[in-house]
Amino acid sequence: MEYRIALVPGDGIGKEVVPEGVRVLDALAVKYGFKVSLKEFPYSCEHYLKYGEMMPSDGLERLKPFDVILLGAVGDPAVPDHVSLWGLLMPIRRGFDLYVNIRPVRLLPGIRSPLAGRKPEDIDFVVVRENTEGEYSDIGGRLFFGTEREMAVQESVFTRKGVDRVMSFAFELARSRPEKHITAATKSNGIKHTMPFWDERFEAAARNYRDVRRDKYHIDILSAHFVLHPDWFDVVVGSNLFADILSDLGPAVAGGIGIAPSANLNPEKDFPSMFEPVHGSAPDIAGKGIANPIATIWSVQMMLDFLQEKEAAAALMKAIESVTADGIRTPDLGGDARMIQVTDRIIDLI
Repeated sequence: MEYRIALVPGDGIGKEVVPEGVRVLDALAVKYGFKVSLKEFPYSCEHYLKYGEMMPSDGLERLKPFDVILLGAVGDPAVPDHVSLWGLLMPIRRGFDLYVNIRPVRLLPGIRSPLAGRKPEDIDFVVVRENTEGEYSDIGGRLFFGTEREMAVQESVFTRKGVDRVMSFAFELARSRPEKHITAATKSNGIKHTMPFWDERFEAAARNYRDVRRDKYHIDILSAHFVLHPDWFDVVVGSNLFADILSDLGPAVAGGIGIAPSANLNPEKDFPSMFEPVHGSAPDIAGKGIANPIATIWSVQMMLDFLQEKEAAAALMKAIESVTADGIRTPDLGGDARMIQVTDRIIDLI
């Protein structure tokens, strides 16, 4: 089988970690008998500074023929964050209907959690995020700039189709895991319309999954429980905003976002799904060779799993766990290993 993979290294350390992911991918392809066809695209803040746009007007059409996308990181101090987000990431997510974002939260062997006494078996859950609507809407506007009447309006959009499909995905994921447990993030006591609707659709979905245990927490206390009781959770489903916050908090309690992967999925595979590390472009360490490649390599593992290369994905996950257990860590995790050393060891174990 040959897979067409679009590479979007982006900015900062993205340009360093994506090649490391490719090295691992190439090693796995040789061992497990699949092929990859790679093409790199320069979409980035650097592209914006040169041409006034994060990607060309036909950027999505150029990406559409590929099976998957591997993205590094997007961001530059010279480009406002909303420009990079709405100029590249949001068009890809919405244009390709990547309505599910998955972020696994696991305390890997050998990684120290900032939570005292926590062990790998205590922190092992998945955050499922609705990824194309919700609070991240471009409906709204601003009026009366520079006057006492200046105002801003931002609308949230929750559709029955959008909510139901992410709920179904999350329940199916929970059903496939040993704990068979799902938690919904809400704020229906304070947000009058959208969050009660979210709760209603959660309960409607639950009727089709009576074998899955469920609970629900308001986002404020849920955030506290992530810190105090991470062992309570298995699959957590949230809206675009709430799950975005939780999916950064989760990796933080599991040791740091330098090791956190993510997947932006179109489960039906009508469009290419996108895989990316959670960390940003980290311009302060870019070019120093000390970026942690594990988040990108773990994202490659998620990509292989999505492509049904299950054996290769399992082998890669085992190699990642062995490397962290052996104490081979980059400076963000308190070690002194360089990026290339971590990747080399993972490839050796493959």
